[in-house]
Order: sequence, then structure tokens, then C-alpha cells
Amino acid sequence: MAVITKPKVEIAPDLLKKLQELNKEEGQVIIHCVSGGSIFYDSYVRIWKSTYLFDQDSDHRSDLVHVENITIAPEWMHVPAGTVVHYSLIFSGLPKDCSIFHLEEIIPQPGGFKAMNIQRNDSDVYYVRL
Repeated sequence: MAVITKPKVEIAPDLLKKLQELNKEEGQVIIHCVSGGSIFYDSYVRIWKSTYLFDQDSDHRSDLVHVENITIAPEWMHVPAGTVVHYSLIFSGLPKDCSIFHLEEIIPQPGGFKAMNIQRNDSDVYYVRL
């Protein structure tokens, strides 16, 4: 898992604007993700509702409140070989003093993803490859 610092954003401009407005109005955290990408094999992706942001320095947990362009478990989303899927996860806000947080999918089976030590920024909009 890697945090993308100079992303190539492939999100519809109207959706991006809507998400940025939500972020400003409600203090939500937006994570734009890229998944898939096997050259030889089709893959499948989904997100569990038990995906959270964890403040590194407190016991605060931000809940997943909305997703765009990805299915929620137990449904799977097909990603054809040689392609990737771009999707967005919207979480409830982090504490104002949070400077580093973790994105973790907590699931009852192996394979949950993690993106650790994400540096907080002023916009609370992030780009991650999972």
C-alpha cells in the first residue's frame, strides 16, 4: 500500500467538486483510491463497511460514511486484466490535532488492506494505491 503524492486523478469533475464541497461543509475526510492492475489476471475488489481511519496518537476512529465507484461487501466488483479501478471513500472527520492516521479495513478473514502513517494535510483529501 502506498500513499500517492502526485496523483493522476481520473474522477469525473462534477463528482470531484461534489466531494470537495462535502469535505468543506462537514469536515469529512476523502480518500481517492486506485486498485487492481494485474496485467495477466482479472481481479475483484470490494470495500467492507468496517473500514476506518485511526488517529495514530489517540483512540479516535473515523467511520466510513459513503463510497463512490466501488461495491460494498459481500458484493465484488470485477476489474479486467490490465486495468485499474478508481474509487473514493468518505469518512467522518478526524480530530483537529491529528497529524498522522492509518486507513485500515478490519475484516473477519485474511486480506484486509492497510495504508499506514498517512500524513494529514490541510485539505483532508488523500490519494492511495491499494
